[in-house]
Formats: sequence, C-alpha cells, structure tokens
Amino acid sequence: MPYRIPVGPFHPALEEPYKLSVSCRGETIQGVEIEIGFSFRSIERLAQERNFIQGLTLVERVCGICSGVHTLNFCMVAEQLAGVIVPDRARFIRVIVAELERLHSHLLWTGIAAEDVGFQTMFMETFAVRERVMDLLEQISGSRVHYAMNCVGGVMRDITDAETIFAAIHAIRDTLERDIIPVFTESATVKARTRGVGILTREDAVAYGVVGPTARASGLDEDIRRDYPYAAYPELGVQVVTAAEGDVRARLMVRALEMLESVRLVEDAVRKLPAGPIRASTGFPVLPPGEATARTEAPRGELFYYLASDGRDTPARVKIRTPTFVNIPAIAAMSMGQQLADLPLIQASVDPCCSCTDR
Repeated sequence: MPYRIPVGPFHPALEEPYKLSVSCRGETIQGVEIEIGFSFRSIERLAQERNFIQGLTLVERVCGICSGVHTLNFCMVAEQLAGVIVPDRARFIRVIVAELERLHSHLLWTGIAAEDVGFQTMFMETFAVRERVMDLLEQISGSRVHYAMNCVGGVMRDITDAETIFAAIHAIRDTLERDIIPVFTESATVKARTRGVGILTREDAVAYGVVGPTARASGLDEDIRRDYPYAAYPELGVQVVTAAEGDVRARLMVRALEMLESVRLVEDAVRKLPAGPIRASTGFPVLPPGEATARTEAPRGELFYYLASDGRDTPARVKIRTPTFVNIPAIAAMSMGQQLADLPLIQASVDPCCSCTDR
C-alpha cells in the first residue's frame, strides 16, 4: 500500500524552504506534490511603492547568488523606456560581472552536488575556487554578494586592473580543468550516483517549460545570451552546452562545461574592453509613460522582467519571472519511478533558488 512522506519545508538538501509530499510504494516514488511560498516577500509590490532608484536596490535583494542579473534586467527595461543607449565599455563590464556571477552560482551548486554525492573533499575544493571568484567580484565591485554595479545607463564602477583579473581567472580555469571537472565527468562513483537518475525527457522539458541548464541537459538548445543577445554578447558570442540524457549526470555536465565557457567570456571581455565612458549620463533619466520587457540568461535560466511606467518616479507595475519558478515543477516528472534515497540529489540537480521563487 502506498505511503506518504513529507519532505520539507525544511529538509536535508537545502537550507531554503519548499515542500515535497512524496507518495511511495516501498522505496519507489509514485507521486510528488510541490508547495512553494513559505518565505514570500512581495518584492514586486514593494518595488511599486518606491522610486526607480530605490527599486533598483530592492530587486538586487531578490537573490544573493544572482543579484547582479536582477539589477541588469531592471536597468534594461528602464533603459528601453527612457531610450538610453548604454556605452560600449559598460556593456562589456556588464558581461564580466554577469559571467563571474554565473561562475559563483555554478560553483556553489557543484559544491552542494559533491556534498549530496558524498564527496566531502571535492566540496571543500569547489568552495575554495568559489571563494576566489567572490574575491574577484569584491575587487571589481567592492562587495562579494550585492555588487551594486548596474545603473540605468551603464555601470557604477570601472575596471582598471585588467592584469589582476587575468591572473585570477587563469588560476580559476586551471583548477577547474585540473581538479574539479575531471572528477565530475570521469569519476566512477559520481557516474554510479548520477547516471540514469532523475531523467527529464526532452518532451517533458518542453511540456514543463524548463529553462537554463535544466533545459539544455534535456537536449533543448536554447540560451538567451545567444538567441536574444544583450550587453556585449553579440561581440563575444556564446558556445551553448547541451546534453541529451536529461539525467542528474547531464545536468551536472552542462553546468561543469558552462563554467569553462564563462571563464572564456570573462577573458575575452577583459581583453576586448573598449575605451570610453561607463555611463550614458550622471543623473537618472526621466521614464515616460509606457511599458517594456527584458530577459537575460541568469545562472539558472531565463530571467524575465516587465516594467510599466505612468510617468511618475515610481513604477506602475513590476513583474519578475525567475527561472526556478518554472523549473521546480519539473522535479515531479524527474522523481517518478525513482528511489526515495535519490530524491535529495534529484531536486538539488535543478539548482532551486527559493529566494527567487518566493520573491
């Protein structure tokens, strides 16, 4: 007879709260119900009660891991409304910060995956590399988490020490290629724990509308950076990493190889960084009545922003759709027919961010 197990809202794999109600027959999962909203913060409504400058600071607090891409989206919709053209140097700096943030996020997930698999040593090694990335972000922006780099019309701070960035990013790449990626791609233990586990078929990926590495690991060749390029991505190009298997191993492989592409993008952006101003103007532009949308490739997938203005200094409407909000429901499809003991690894393989989901 099937029995029901509540997993969460506080559970072993994540510190953030969401709930899985799992129906099992023996050790085999037969059904999953997912509940979110345990830490709902109403950031969209709060942004509509503050002026645009305060709103920019607020949306950076949607998430601590991908704070920079949230401000980037907010600035992009405001720039569309105001007709602001971002200087070339600022566009390249935006890419540098965005790709370092992607490295930070993927390394954080890789460390958690190592912990779930049982590789304590690799967890420590991965987090040591993550510290180097965060140090680099601190060097550029002055902060390790909320960078406050983006502003409407450009960026707040210039990059003046390219050689230090080159040295740091080369060291990060060497460690990735030498120590981290080989373990996750070649280790027999990792293969045994992840291959064939938590499969999300291409058809289910389309049906659930998943985005980002979760979609690319199920064979969907999509990436906003390439398909709808923004910032300096048209000049730099993006090599999209995909896999066909759709299992935990495929999602691990996609993120691992995406880290190398992020390193390449940072190197190219620093090397090609054009001269010129970093902001279109020193003041905040007037936003006329109208509406605009923007989407970027956040570390977990497509991040969508909608902003409406009625001509006042506060937004008439702010709408944010985060990648985890659309990826979490697919955990139900991944879990069907799987062993209960694999559930923590399956749900972690989506890299869920509850702070984004409960925005």
